[in-house]
Amino acid sequence: MAGLRKTFSQLGSLRRRFERILAGARKMSSSATFTHRPSRLQEIAKFGANPGNLRMLAYVPDRLPHMPALVVALHGCTQTADRYDHGTGWSTLADRLGFVVIYPEQQASNNPHNCFSWFLPGDTARERGEALSIREMVERAIVDFGVDRTRVFVTGLSAGGAMASVMLATYPEFFAGGAIIAGLPYGCASSVEEAFEAMFQERAASARALGDRVRNASRHQGPWPKISVWHGSADPLVKPSNAEDIVRQWANVHGLSDGPSHEQTINGHTRRIWNDASGKTIIEAFSITGMTHGVPLATGKGDECCGASGPFFLNVGIASTNHIARFWGLAIKEKAWSSAAKMASAAVRASSREIDAALEPAVAHVESNETYSGRPPLDANAVIAAAFKAAGLPTPENANEDPGSVSPGPIIAAALKAAGLLGR
Repeated sequence: MAGLRKTFSQLGSLRRRFERILAGARKMSSSATFTHRPSRLQEIAKFGANPGNLRMLAYVPDRLPHMPALVVALHGCTQTADRYDHGTGWSTLADRLGFVVIYPEQQASNNPHNCFSWFLPGDTARERGEALSIREMVERAIVDFGVDRTRVFVTGLSAGGAMASVMLATYPEFFAGGAIIAGLPYGCASSVEEAFEAMFQERAASARALGDRVRNASRHQGPWPKISVWHGSADPLVKPSNAEDIVRQWANVHGLSDGPSHEQTINGHTRRIWNDASGKTIIEAFSITGMTHGVPLATGKGDECCGASGPFFLNVGIASTNHIARFWGLAIKEKAWSSAAKMASAAVRASSREIDAALEPAVAHVESNETYSGRPPLDANAVIAAAFKAAGLPTPENANEDPGSVSPGPIIAAALKAAGLLGR
């Protein structure tokens, strides 16, 4: 009985410490509150059995390429999906790069602080609880939005970061990469008390033991997702040693050395990288100098600025959202997409030149008041088809149009197909 009272007393002490630090962190950043804006997210009500009782919200840009990537963004404690989107800027970046974002959202009926249950066995095992709910959301998004299954990524802050660790460990075959911000390694807690201890105290698990937790979470034997880890050096809520454990966990899974392959300084912050035998970067770890608990941002104007400052969204001069997208290769896709758009424009211009050349004799005849008595009227669609053929482009599907009318839709579609912006 005395032992049970001691356990409850210790749990109460840890809980009060958590709530005190959480309130203090919010107060420290209260001067930088979010400006009001309408939500950019839409809820998707039905996405599976949803054993974890979560909500699914999504952002789908108006301009979306064929087979886009998908980012799963997991909010932290006391946050909502919309607030996390506003703070991180993922939907804004999605507009520019052309990918889909889904936002699982916790409900107060599951956790009074809106924290994901990253530490409960019933929610952190494959095919169970919240982990399965998020996996069901991913599948719904893949089917609904034509997502490329090889380009699905997951990221999150704090409890959301720890839940990202869960998803990467339990469903590694579904994710090409992950980014864990102020989070914890997979399998470091299996109860509320252990969760608080993992947040506040350094643990002594070996790299092998950490790696085994991931290997034992599924039957998957590789390849494994690439990992980006971010943590503030002055984080009072989740000890920075957790970032080191995440790195050790995934370095062991990937079979990489304990020490980094390279280290550099970016905007005053330390970035370490781990490369595989071919020189490809598999893991990166950022230590944000002097930052407390939150998402690192660079707000303001310019392409490198992203997100909005507020509680747990900290303007420290480095845009983690942008950098993570580059690390995953989403920015490379943007360059390819831009090139394809230029190809489409060039194709349309080439078609226009060919059409002008084909129509030039007819225009000359009209201008000289000559008539075409005894000849059928000029079939504009036939001329357009010939022009596309001369330019080496697929012929527009307008064969059934009236010879005296021209529909621009098939012409544009043919040009976009040639540029690879529409399915064949």
